[in-house]
Amino acid sequence: MSSDVRLASVSTPSEIEKLSFEIIDSEVPDPKPFSGVEWQMVRRMIHTTADFELLDLVRIHPDAVNAGLEVLRAGGDVVTDTEMARCGIPMRRMTPLGCKVSCFMNDPEVIRRASKESITRAVAALDLAANAYKPAIYVIGNAPTALIRLVERMESSKEALPALVVGMPVGFVNAAESKDLLIRQSRVPYVSVKGRKGGSAMAACVVNALAEVVLMEKGLSA
Repeated sequence: MSSDVRLASVSTPSEIEKLSFEIIDSEVPDPKPFSGVEWQMVRRMIHTTADFELLDLVRIHPDAVNAGLEVLRAGGDVVTDTEMARCGIPMRRMTPLGCKVSCFMNDPEVIRRASKESITRAVAALDLAANAYKPAIYVIGNAPTALIRLVERMESSKEALPALVVGMPVGFVNAAESKDLLIRQSRVPYVSVKGRKGGSAMAACVVNALAEVVLMEKGLSA
């Protein structure tokens, strides 16, 4: 190994994560653009992506933190648009809180309806989830069609609304536009990212940051 390469002397996941957060804190000057739990969410998003541009792109509704914390404190439900996002929210955090994380993309009814009606499975899965889980935290990191559908339902529904939408689909076709629709609506709190950036891992880590707050409140390990 080259003698001019200096490796950090950390070896465990917890040590690496702690050092990563310290580096992020040191590289974002005070006053930081976010504070409190909002900063914990954004810092974890940066940790997941190594992308400091998020400081300018993240949009957080004023009620988003409280809405998300209330769901997790009550042992509520989390619905994701992909299995990747579902797996990105580990049950070691959710189970102690009594929370369930569900994804319906592979549900037989979703597959059948998507084929029959020539719609995306993401849309069919969103409809199934919306009919079963209200209120809940909706985590959409991949499918703009799911976020568009969710916003449409939110704007027209007279039933119970989602508690919080973490809407961060990534990509080039309707990703930025779907997030603009979410940010412009006023019925449901949200956490989102302007533009094309996003993804399942980034969306999932927002719930992880909120879960860590509730676990600490309960004196449980994150």
